[in-house]
Amino acid sequence: MQADGPGRRTLLAGTVSLTASCLLGCSSAGAEQPRQPAPSTPKAAYDRLMQGNGRWVSNTLHHPDRDPTRRQLLATSQQPYGAVLSCIDSRVPPELVFDTGLGDLYVMRSGGTAVGPVITGSVEYGPMTSGTPLIVVLGHQRCGAIAAAHRALRAGEPLPGNLQAIVEALRPAYEQAVRDDPADPAETMARAQVKLTADALRGNRDLAPLVARGALAVVSAYYSLDSGKVEILNGAPA
Repeated sequence: MQADGPGRRTLLAGTVSLTASCLLGCSSAGAEQPRQPAPSTPKAAYDRLMQGNGRWVSNTLHHPDRDPTRRQLLATSQQPYGAVLSCIDSRVPPELVFDTGLGDLYVMRSGGTAVGPVITGSVEYGPMTSGTPLIVVLGHQRCGAIAAAHRALRAGEPLPGNLQAIVEALRPAYEQAVRDDPADPAETMARAQVKLTADALRGNRDLAPLVARGALAVVSAYYSLDSGKVEILNGAPA
C-alpha cells in the first residue's frame, strides 16, 4: 500500500477543518435564542412582530420558544401578546411569517379574512380577557378566496354550499373595489377587505374603549407571497 503523501494529508486536514466549521456554524445558526419578556404595550407587540417578519424576509430566523420546555411552561396558562386574523391560505402561516413561538399569538383564519360573529368573538377574546395589546388583520397577495368572491359577485352567480357565506361577507370590499375601478380589482378588493375589517374591529363596541385608552392597537396589513414582507396598511401604533 502506498504511504500517504503530503498532498493527501493536507487535503484530509482541510476537509476535517471545513466540516468542523460547517457544524459549528449550523449549530450557532439554529441555536435557541434567549427568552424575551412578552411585550405589554401595542407598540412593543407591533415592533416584536415586525422584527420577526424582517427575519422571515432575510432568512435569519430565531425559531423562538418551540421546544418541550416552553410547552410545559404554557401547559396551565397562556398570555399571547398578539392576535392575528389571517386567510386560510397555506402559504401564509402567521407563526412563521412573524417568526414567533409557542404561546405568542392567538390565530384566527378564515377565507379571505371574512368575518362574522364567531370570528369577531374569537378576535375579541385575547384583548377582552387577558389584555392582548395588538390585533393584526392580515390579507395577502393573490388570495384565491378574494378572487373567487370577486368573480361570483361580478357575474351574479352564487358559489355552492357555505362558500356563498364567504362571498357575502366580502361584498363590502367588492363594492369598494368597484367604486375605485382599479387595474387589478382582486388585489384592490383584498386590501379593502383587511382595512374595512380592521376599521370595524377598531370601532366596535367592546374594543373601541381599549383602543381609545391606548391599551390596544388594531392594524391592517398585507403579505407579499413574492417577498415574504408584511406591508402595513393602517393602524400602526405610534
